[in-house]
Amino acid sequence: MAEASGEWDPSTPGCRESPGMKDSTSHPPSATPMSGEMDKPLISRRLVDSDGSLAEAPSDAPKVGILGSGDFARSLVTRLLGSGFSVVVGSRNPKRTAGLFPSGAQVTFQAEAVDSPDVIFVAMFREHYSSLCGLSDQLAGKILVDVSNPTEQEHLRHCESNAEYLASLFPTCTVVKAFNVISAWTLQSGPRDGNRQVPICSDHPEAKRAVSEMVQAMGFMPVDMGSLVSAREVEAMPLRLLPGWKVPALLALGLFVFFYVYNFIRDVLQPYVRDGKSKFYKLPVSVVNTTLPCVAYVLLSLVYLPGVLAAALQLRRGTKYRRFPDWLDHWLQHRKQIGLLSFFCAALHALYSFCLPLSRVNRYEVVNLAIKQVLANKSHLWIEEEVWRMEIYLSLGVLALGTLSLLAVTSLPSIANSLNWKEFSFVQSTLGFVALLLSTLHTLTYGWTRAFEDSHYKFYLPPTFTLTLLVPCVVILAKGLFLLPCFSRRLSRIRRGWEKDGGGKFTLPMDHALAQKTSHV
Repeated sequence: MAEASGEWDPSTPGCRESPGMKDSTSHPPSATPMSGEMDKPLISRRLVDSDGSLAEAPSDAPKVGILGSGDFARSLVTRLLGSGFSVVVGSRNPKRTAGLFPSGAQVTFQAEAVDSPDVIFVAMFREHYSSLCGLSDQLAGKILVDVSNPTEQEHLRHCESNAEYLASLFPTCTVVKAFNVISAWTLQSGPRDGNRQVPICSDHPEAKRAVSEMVQAMGFMPVDMGSLVSAREVEAMPLRLLPGWKVPALLALGLFVFFYVYNFIRDVLQPYVRDGKSKFYKLPVSVVNTTLPCVAYVLLSLVYLPGVLAAALQLRRGTKYRRFPDWLDHWLQHRKQIGLLSFFCAALHALYSFCLPLSRVNRYEVVNLAIKQVLANKSHLWIEEEVWRMEIYLSLGVLALGTLSLLAVTSLPSIANSLNWKEFSFVQSTLGFVALLLSTLHTLTYGWTRAFEDSHYKFYLPPTFTLTLLVPCVVILAKGLFLLPCFSRRLSRIRRGWEKDGGGKFTLPMDHALAQKTSHV
């Protein structure tokens, strides 16, 4: 994101104590040329110039300055030009970097680039901020937009954020923190293919409003994060590795470990202890393939269980204006991640199942079955019940996985943004419950009568599928109860503002279809 900078003295206390530095930019130091892969820009010139609208900005377009010539700066120039701004780029070596930018951008020296624009983006790393101290007089009164991000080590080492450090170096400027959570690719391809939110913080409301208007003009959505003190929190956002996935991932891992150990005891340890048969070869594929659908099925039921609990809580309280408990609120917020992990486990189960016929174990079992059939003088082996069971079992599994795939695809931001609320609710709520029903029928068809046969209780442990049915059956039964008129009408009234204590008294419309047009948890 930042261009290479010349040598500087890290002991320099700040711009306010270095007045002699302001003349040092009239003759910029020569930069050492980059070599190897660093010479190749992330954004190619051909891609930048492919859009004819970037060729030249209107003469009356608002002018914006950018200090830096890295990948992020080039993407920022492309987005600003496409949004109708006039852009001037300041570089220490404009002749070398001019060819990397669109033809509509003016690339010049840093001192010349900061003269006319009122808003200047500082697209360089923290350690290069002091190299701009010579421009402190020219930057006075201007808005500096800090787009930098620290590394994890830098974030822990420094007590102040990059934006606060920049503000301390340039006390006569107004510093705004923005665009640090937006990637160069998102700027280049547009907000539709990435995150649209741009957190903004500053101590000056006017500067914050000016930058917010720029953000909206570029097609993004500004999010006011308060004063510049919040910049440290904003800069920590890109450093977090999937913060919303920690609890769902631990949940999925815990379920996998539990069911894997349970299946190991039943399918591997029990035959070894009781009959002396070594079936440890099942550990890599067979036991894993038996565990994955259990995890996927339970996770899918856990997506819809908090909605059932929330509805029951609203019925008990008789109002929707009281907060849910924190644990339920967090559970509701993690439903998307839990559902995607359910789809992931189901997809892995399908892949493992496709690979089973290729395994050597399966080939040996087929040969042994054929030999037994020959020795028993059985010319035809056909069990009608088993044939029908397996056909229905496979068909239900394919339908469940297909419906779950649709849920996973529509949860992507690029797809979800193209749906209205009714369409999104239909897919995630109605089709999601259909997926749970199909998965339940798939599991019941797989188990068939095994739950009632003593031979399938190994070490007195019931078959695995009976454990997985507990939570889904609770969800399905609760959903069925809430469809009864005595519950559904009360829920509809509560979700439309009615309160048991008389806080809001009204009657539902006579049209039952209209009464159902309420949001559901």
